Amino acid sequence: MTAPHKPKVVVVMPAYNAAKTLHMTYADLPHEVVDLVILVDDGSKDETSKIARELGLELFVHNRNYGYGANQKTCYREALKAGADIIVMVHPDYQYDPTLLPDIIRPIQEGRADVVLGSRLLGRSPVAQGMPWWKYLANRFLTGLENRVFGLKLAEYHTGYRAFRREVLEAVNLEMNSDAFIFDQEIMAQIVEIRMRVAEVGVPTRYFAQASSASFVQSSIYGLSILWLLWRYWLHKSGLLRQRRFESLQLRYRGQTTAAEKP
Repeated sequence: MTAPHKPKVVVVMPAYNAAKTLHMTYADLPHEVVDLVILVDDGSKDETSKIARELGLELFVHNRNYGYGANQKTCYREALKAGADIIVMVHPDYQYDPTLLPDIIRPIQEGRADVVLGSRLLGRSPVAQGMPWWKYLANRFLTGLENRVFGLKLAEYHTGYRAFRREVLEAVNLEMNSDAFIFDQEIMAQIVEIRMRVAEVGVPTRYFAQASSASFVQSSIYGLSILWLLWRYWLHKSGLLRQRRFESLQLRYRGQTTAAEKP
């Protein structure tokens, strides 16, 4: 009897100046579950790449700082090239608990979901865990709007802990998305449009000095970008202004060395 196929689980880490927390994040990964760890260094000014090499990670280095969205594009492109069946994004700033990865991928392994979000708003209050109150209120407000536009009932869209079935990343138009932080919500709009199943798993979060955190100004720009995205998606969904970026396609990945090269 042929043994059942074991999905290849690839962790991707979009990194920028993560030298102080990368080792902790990597050490806490459940390595018995993970087949490969890919780190993309988006032009860090610290020793992120040096530490990644010492840890033996599959490393790709951007020749300058392209942005969080551009970093994810390289992460997913390289994970698909590596033959990943399940791709998990884990921020290397140690803000999200890497030990919960088996919980994050379980709904995909059991065929119950195509995308899984690690939600900080399920379970214990994120404010009690250190989330600034204004970020909490903004998160709840924007999540409420997104649920209305997308027709879902999620607790949170604004998480850096995500898992994808391979077919999801092959179907969405990654390259038309922004290179900035709004990428996270653009890909969610695409996932909703192509009717992929989304599940949530409650995850605690950590707020400490070394963990990355957007400023009030950056968060305000991000929030306004989400409102603009939701308006564009509503126009698309209503048929008033169809946009190719939201439509499904099969991406063809080709070797690219201008933005990232393997050292």
